[in-house]
Amino acid sequence: MQMPPNDDIPEEAEMVLSDGAESNLPFSPPPRIAARFYRSSTTRRKSSATSSRRNSISSTQSHTSTRSFRNTCQSHHIAQHLRRASILENRKARLADRAAHAEQVRLRAALAKAAPRNSNIEEKALAAQQARERHLAQVAAACAEEVRRAKKVAEDMKERKAAEERRTRQEMEDRLADAEKRRLEYKRNTRRPRTASSPPADTKKPVIPRAVSTEEAARRIQSAWRARARKNIVDAWLAFGLSIDKVHDLGFEEVTALLNEHKVLAATEQMMNLFGLLFGEDAVSRGSSVRTFLSAFLILGHPAQVLSRDGDQEQDLIQKAKDLIMAFEAALSKLATFNYYTPSPTRLETVALAHGAFMTAFNQWKARDSSALIETMVASFVSLDAIWQSVKDETVEVVAEEYKSGIRDNQAILLSKIKRLAGPDRALQLIRKAIRESRRARPKKGPSGEVARPRVASPTPASPISEEQAAVHAQAASQLAESDATQASEGHQAQSLSKLFTSIPTNRILVHELSIDKEYRIDASPTADLRDALNRELCDAMRQGIEHGEGAVWTAAMAENIRAKLLRLLKPGNTMHTLISETLDADLISQQSSQGMFSYAKFFAFMANILPKLCAPFRDAEVKALADRLQEEGTLPEMIEKLFELLHIIDLLSLDYSNFLLMQSAPVLIKEAPSYEQREFAEDLEQGRITLKRTRRWWRSAAVNMHTEADRRDPWSESLPMNRPTPQKIYARGLIDLAIATSPLRDAELPETLELDRARIARIREEALRITTIGGILLTAKNLLKRDVRSQWKNEANRMWETLKDGYLKDPATPSKISSLLESSHAMPPSTRAQLASTITRLLTQADAGRVSDPVTKVLFQRLKTHIFNRVSASSSSERVKAASTATEGLATTGLPEFVSHVGDICDQLGKVSEVDRKAHSKWYEEIAEELERLGAEGGDLTSSAESDASAGSASE
Repeated sequence: MQMPPNDDIPEEAEMVLSDGAESNLPFSPPPRIAARFYRSSTTRRKSSATSSRRNSISSTQSHTSTRSFRNTCQSHHIAQHLRRASILENRKARLADRAAHAEQVRLRAALAKAAPRNSNIEEKALAAQQARERHLAQVAAACAEEVRRAKKVAEDMKERKAAEERRTRQEMEDRLADAEKRRLEYKRNTRRPRTASSPPADTKKPVIPRAVSTEEAARRIQSAWRARARKNIVDAWLAFGLSIDKVHDLGFEEVTALLNEHKVLAATEQMMNLFGLLFGEDAVSRGSSVRTFLSAFLILGHPAQVLSRDGDQEQDLIQKAKDLIMAFEAALSKLATFNYYTPSPTRLETVALAHGAFMTAFNQWKARDSSALIETMVASFVSLDAIWQSVKDETVEVVAEEYKSGIRDNQAILLSKIKRLAGPDRALQLIRKAIRESRRARPKKGPSGEVARPRVASPTPASPISEEQAAVHAQAASQLAESDATQASEGHQAQSLSKLFTSIPTNRILVHELSIDKEYRIDASPTADLRDALNRELCDAMRQGIEHGEGAVWTAAMAENIRAKLLRLLKPGNTMHTLISETLDADLISQQSSQGMFSYAKFFAFMANILPKLCAPFRDAEVKALADRLQEEGTLPEMIEKLFELLHIIDLLSLDYSNFLLMQSAPVLIKEAPSYEQREFAEDLEQGRITLKRTRRWWRSAAVNMHTEADRRDPWSESLPMNRPTPQKIYARGLIDLAIATSPLRDAELPETLELDRARIARIREEALRITTIGGILLTAKNLLKRDVRSQWKNEANRMWETLKDGYLKDPATPSKISSLLESSHAMPPSTRAQLASTITRLLTQADAGRVSDPVTKVLFQRLKTHIFNRVSASSSSERVKAASTATEGLATTGLPEFVSHVGDICDQLGKVSEVDRKAHSKWYEEIAEELERLGAEGGDLTSSAESDASAGSASE
C-alpha cells in the first residue's frame, strides 16, 4: 500500500523507492555477488533498551524485511516510512512534554513573582546586622580607648623608669668621680711629716677666705630660708598625724571635725603648694581643691558614710584615693635635711598624676551624685508647691498664712541649695519646668460652677449672698432632716430600689464626701448601666405595645414620664416650666393619641428646641448631636431608639442639676457636716444598728502598739511625758495600721466610725501594695545594673503602674511585659535579665496573693508605712510642712523616689479622713481612751486584752 507523502518533512532521494523503479532494473546480481553486498554485518549494534527507537515495530519490521528479502524485489518504502513516522511521533511527544513542563515552570515562576514577598525577615536581619555593627563599633571604640590609655600609662612608666635610670647613673658617676678624687688625694698625701710640731711651710701660710659677692650671699641666704620654710611646713603637717590608719580609727564625726579645722586646712594648702598641686587659682577654688584632697582620707577611712552605694564608680574612686594617699605619703617620707625638704622630680610627677586621676574620678562621682540630689530637692520644692496649691483656698486665712510662711522658708532653703549645686540659671529652669508639669498633671476637679450651671438656673450674684441663695443655704440643713425622715418612713424595699435606680447617694454619704473633698460631685457611673438597662427595657416594651395596638397608652405614659423628669429641673412659675407643662399635658396627649392625631415628629422637634435651653454649657455638643438626630425622620425602631437616647440625656441633665444644687449648698453642708454626722452616728448607736466593739478593739490595738514602741525607746521605764503617746498619735497609728496593709480589708478590721471610708481605705491598701511591689522591682533592677538607688525612673514606674492596675497575674504575660519594659529602657546582659525576670515573677506572685514576704519588699513596705505615719501624725502646720519638705529626700533614701506624688496623695487623703473623722467622732474616741487609761490604772493588761479582742474578732468573722 502506497503511503501519502509527508509535506512537512522532505524525503531523502535514496529513501524514495517504488515498485516501478525497481522493476525497471535490467537484471539481478548473482547470488554470490548479492551475498557479498547484502551480507549482515558482524559489527551490527545489538538491540538497545525498550525505549530505543530500534525496538519499535517499524524498526523490527524493517530489519526483518531487509534481511529476509534483500534479494527480492519487495519495496522498502513501507518500512522506511513507518520508521520515520515513529521517530517523528516520538520526537513530537518529547517536545510536547518538554513544552508542558516549561509552561508549568513558567506558571510557577509567575505565581511566585506575583505573590507578596514577606520582607519582615529581611528587615529584621538588616536591623540585627546594623545593631551588631553598631555594638561592635562601640566595643571597638571602648577597646581602642582602653588600649590607648594602657599605652599611655606604659609609655609614662617607661619614660619615668628611663629618667630614674639616667639620674641613678649620673649620681653613680658623680660618686665614683668623688671617690676617685679622694683616692688620688689620699695617694698624694700618703707620708705624714716626722715632726708634728713643725708644720709644713705651706700650712703655715694663713688661708685667706675668698670674697663672696653680694648676689651669692643673697642666694645662699634665700636658699637656707626657703629650706627652713619648707621644713616648717612639713613639721606642721606631721604634727597633725594625718594618715589612713588614724582616720580609720577615729569616728566619722571626729574626722569630719578635724578636717574642717582652719589649721588643718591651712597646713594642707601649704603642703599642696609644696608638691605643686595648686596652680594660681582664686581663694574659693583653692579651698575647694584643699577640701577635695582631704576628702581622700575620709573616703578611705569611712567609705560607708561618705558613699551612697557600692558600685563600680565608687570602687574606682576608692582606688584612686588610695593611690593618691600612698604616693603622697611615700614622697613625704623622703623629705629630709639632706635634700632641703625638696621632693624629687620623680616623686612630684607620681603625686601629680595620682592627684589628677583622683580629681577626675571625684568630679565624675560628684556630678552623678549631685544630679540625683538636685532631682530630689526639685521634687521636694514641687511637693511644697502642690501642698500650697491644695491648702491656699481650702483653709482659713490664719492657717493658710502659717502654711505659706513655712512653705516659703523651706522653699528658700531648697532653692539656695539647688542654685549652689546646679547654678542659678539652671536651677530656675529646672524648678519652672517641674512646677509646670506638676500643675498640669494635677487632676482637675471637674467643670467650674459657671460651666456646670444649667441655663435655667439663676446666676450667682456678685454680691455676698442673694436672698434666693440665702434661702437655699438656710434650707439645706432642714432638707437633710426632712430627707432622712422621708427615708426612715419608707420601707426597706423602697430604700433598696431607690439606691439601685438613682445615682444620688444618701445624705450622710454626701455630707461626708463634701467634708473630705469640697469639689465633690455626684458620679453617675455606678448606676448608669442599670438605669440604661431599665430605659432599654421600657423602650422595648413600648415597641411591642405599639405593634399590638396599644400605642396610645404607651405614648401618653412616655410623655408623662419625660414631662415629670423635665419639670424637676425647673421651678414652678418659670416660663419654661409653664411651656413644658402646657405642651406635654397628659390629658391632651392621651386624647391626641387615641384619635391618631399625635405627631412624634412635632414632639421630637419640640424636645430638640427645649433641651439646649435646659442643659449646662459643657453638654452643648451632646445635646446638639441628639437634637440633630431627633429631627430626622425614620421608622418605628428608629423612633424607639430616639426615645432611649432622649431618656439618657434627660438623666444626665437631672444629674447636672443635682450637682449644681449640691455646689450651691456645699458651704452650709460642710459647715453642718460634723454635727450632722455626730447626730446620725449617735442615733444608730441608740437604735442598736451599730456598736463600738470593733472601734474599741481597733483603738486598743493601736494604743498597745504605741506603748510598746515607747517602752522600746525607753528601756529604763521612766514615765516621762514626752515618751507617753498622745491620743492623736494613737489615732494616727491606728489609721495607718488600718490603711497601709497588704491583705484585703475585712469587716472585722474596720471600726464603725470609719464605715463610710471603706472604699477609700481599701483603695489605699491596694495602692500601697502596688507601690511596694513596683519599688521592689525597680530597686532590684538598679542594684543589678549598679545604678544609684536615688535616681528616678519615672517613665518605667508610670508604665508599670498602668500595667498593674488590672491585677498582678490576671494576665499570664504580665511578668514578661514588665521585663520587656525594663529591657527596652536599660540594656542588660543575659544573666542579669534572667535574674531580674525571676525576681519580677516572685514579687508579682506574692503581691497577687496579698502578702509581702520578700526581704526587699518587707523593708520597703515598713519604710513606706513609717514615712506615711510621720506625715499623718504631724500635729501642727509647721510639722506638716517640714515633713512634706523632707518627704522627697526620705523616699529617695528609702528606695521609692518615683512615688513622691502617689505617696503625697495617700497622705493627703488620710489626713483629710483623720480630720473629718475626729471632728465627728471625737466624743466616742475620748470615752474609749479614758476607759483604757482607767483599765491601765487598775492594773489591767492592755496587751492581753487586745489579743483577746483580736481573737474574738477573727472568730466572729
